[in-house]
This record gives sequence, C-alpha cells and structure tokens, in this order.
Amino acid sequence: MNKNALRALIGTALSNGGRALSAPEAQWLCDAYGIPTPKQGFAKTATEAVKIATRLRFPVALKIVSSDILHKTEAGGVIIGLATAGEVRRAFDRLVKNAKGYRKNAQIQGVQVQQMVNGGQEVMVGAVTDPSFGKMIAFALGGVLVEVMKDITFRMTPVGKKEALSMLDSIAAAEVLRGVRGAKGVNRSALADIIAKVSKLVNDFPEILEVDLNPIFATEKGARAVDVRIVIGDKPQPRQRFDQGEILAAMQRIM
Repeated sequence: MNKNALRALIGTALSNGGRALSAPEAQWLCDAYGIPTPKQGFAKTATEAVKIATRLRFPVALKIVSSDILHKTEAGGVIIGLATAGEVRRAFDRLVKNAKGYRKNAQIQGVQVQQMVNGGQEVMVGAVTDPSFGKMIAFALGGVLVEVMKDITFRMTPVGKKEALSMLDSIAAAEVLRGVRGAKGVNRSALADIIAKVSKLVNDFPEILEVDLNPIFATEKGARAVDVRIVIGDKPQPRQRFDQGEILAAMQRIM
C-alpha cells in the first residue's frame, strides 16, 4: 500500500473543490485496504461501457460517476440487470440524461460498470466524524432497512477484529446474520474484516469525514461492498481526550 499516493489522491480531490471521492478514486482506496468489491470498470463513453461489460460478462449494473451527485439512486443514476450490449448503450445515455435532469450543471465524469451481485444479506458498514468523539464506525442491516429500522450500532475507532465481531451481535436483528428459517448465516469473519479495515482507513486519513458501504452483500462465503461513498473535507480539529475516570464522572452527572 502506497499511503503517500493515496494521500496525494485525496489532496488533489480537495484542492479541486471535491467533497466526495469519485467511484474510481473510492475503488482505489478499497483495493488498497483490501475491502472486497465486485469487478468493475470506468467508462467515459457508451462504447467503452459495452467493452467493459463484455469483459466482465453480463449482466452488469451501470452507475453515474459525478462529483456533484452523492446519492446516485435519488438522481436516477443506477440501472441494474443489463444483459446485452444494446441495453448497456441505452442505459449509458439514460444515466447521463437523468443526471442532467437531476442537477443541470453537474460535472459528469462517466459511468461505473459493475458486475452484478445477487443473493446474500444486505448490511451496511460506515464511518462518521463526530465533533466530540472523533471517528465512529457504524454497522447495521443494509439497503433501505438502515433508514427504516434505525437498528444501528456504533464504536469509537480504532476498531479491531474482536470488537468488530461484537458489533455484529449488538444490533437487534443480530439473529438474521446467524441465519433464520433455514437461511444460511453470513460469514462473520469477512464482515468483521471489513469493519476493521474501514476503521483503519479513516484513522489513517483524517480528511475522510464519512464512509458509506451500503449495501454490502454478505453470504456464508464472504462479503462484498456493492456501493461505496467516501466524503472528504478539511482535517477536523484534534478532539480532547478523556481518561476513564473523567468519562465515568461525566456519565454520573448525566444519569
């Protein structure tokens, strides 16, 4: 891993006014930290998208790549299940049209072509920067469930493998991960690895303010992050460190 190169990438994005890494940039960070993702490529034209889709093998998903569009689904910037070259061409044009309709002046870099991932339990691993507690790692069931159920657990960084495993048991829906009604449980070790790697990533680069891996598709064999969002910004001010006695005293005052 070349941390200097990664730091330069983030620095360049910040100097260009970016507040989120592009899909290719986020992919580079995931690869560097060993965070599993589906096979994918970046296309600037419909013809390039078809070539990548053919190499990856159909079906594929296409996602708009724009530094001005953080939430691709809201912008109509995701089309899945594309099974032919013709579908990929039409989807490319449609994504660009949707993006322009969503934000007229959006700078569109291209389209992410991604191998389809089917099956497994959807989960979410994220990171946020809290003004009081610093970097916090989050885990929950993924997709829209995290927004609907609000069943989410947090830990302060650094989070190692052992603590990451404990996070899997800390949500109310923990039984789902073990397998219910005949369904196989997820690979807990693979999920814990992703949690620990996200923790290391945000600790290594204070400029990373948020990470959102949602959804991650987890099966009994492993886990892969299908969508990656990384928000960047100026380094936060160092937070005040409290010892255990000060924390306990504060808790007693609150209670």
